[in-house]
Amino acid sequence: MESIVLLGSTGSIGVNTLEIAKRYNIKIEALVAGRNIELLNAQIAKFNPKMVAISHLEDKDKVAHNNVFIGNEGIEEIIKRSKSKMVVNALVGYAGVRPTMMAIECDKQIALANKESLVVAGEFIDMSKISPIDSEHFGLWYLQNQRAFSKLYITASGGALREWKLEDMKNASFAEALKHPNWSMGNKITIDSATMTNKLFEMLEAKWLFNTNNIDAVIEKKSIIHALVEFVDGSTTAHFAGVDMKLPIAFALGLEINEPILKPVDLLSIGELEFKKIEENRYPIWAIKEDILLNPHRGVVINASNEEAIWAFEQNRCDFFGMSDIVLDAYKRFEDIKPTSFEDIIKIDREVRAYIAKGEK
Repeated sequence: MESIVLLGSTGSIGVNTLEIAKRYNIKIEALVAGRNIELLNAQIAKFNPKMVAISHLEDKDKVAHNNVFIGNEGIEEIIKRSKSKMVVNALVGYAGVRPTMMAIECDKQIALANKESLVVAGEFIDMSKISPIDSEHFGLWYLQNQRAFSKLYITASGGALREWKLEDMKNASFAEALKHPNWSMGNKITIDSATMTNKLFEMLEAKWLFNTNNIDAVIEKKSIIHALVEFVDGSTTAHFAGVDMKLPIAFALGLEINEPILKPVDLLSIGELEFKKIEENRYPIWAIKEDILLNPHRGVVINASNEEAIWAFEQNRCDFFGMSDIVLDAYKRFEDIKPTSFEDIIKIDREVRAYIAKGEK
């Protein structure tokens, strides 16, 4: 691979992607970032991209580059103009969905870290164009190796509040829900981890990526085992790896890996491993786990309502469990939706957000 376009360069996935790019001499044709202009400028100086995009026009003069695009339109323009065959989409949330669709329209491969693309629009995405950047889906792919399986399992850490008493969780602050015990991630995905919404999203991703509904999730607190595959012969294999995204990124980029990327797992230092059931009283969103796999087109409802719920929680307009209440209410309210195109998804997304905004007044 000669070059890539990197969307979300200043986030944790973006930073790790650039480390892999440097290690394997992959050129960076374009960088897309939000408002961390200081880090973006450091990346520009190091990787010399031909194009750059940022989220806000008022930051343009701060960017040390003479070819800067702005906003969603700027991202789409970069994808259209780019000559790279690979786009790494590490954008956060719904904002990353349209760039995925645009990259597919431009016949590019996508190394996808943006979960929402498959959650919201999996039905309209050509899976042959997608390589997932996710420790769980990478683990499933790595284990499956094109063999017949009977069931897939992904693991969850349990999130920042996993050891809290139930009666205390209601009063948890936004800052407390961001204190993830294992991973260093962005705000949204860390909150989603605390509510288990992130794992619901990953199950939907797995449905599309592996064309199956035989998917489940369990809690493994050490985040050493990321995925398990149960094969038709009755055996089950597990994928052990450290808490590091460089290996999934390298494989998603299609690289041949013949050297250590991660430090090998020290089995003796792990000690005991424990698997626990995901309980609905602690993670209310888990009540719709089975239903969403049967009705994946309602992923757009979950995503839109969840983004609005997180914003409400951050602004102290609802408590921790209130986020799940908002999502479950919207999921029920829009149970009859059935998008037939990506344009329908855009419309439904707006309707869901308007419904929640009206309910908060």
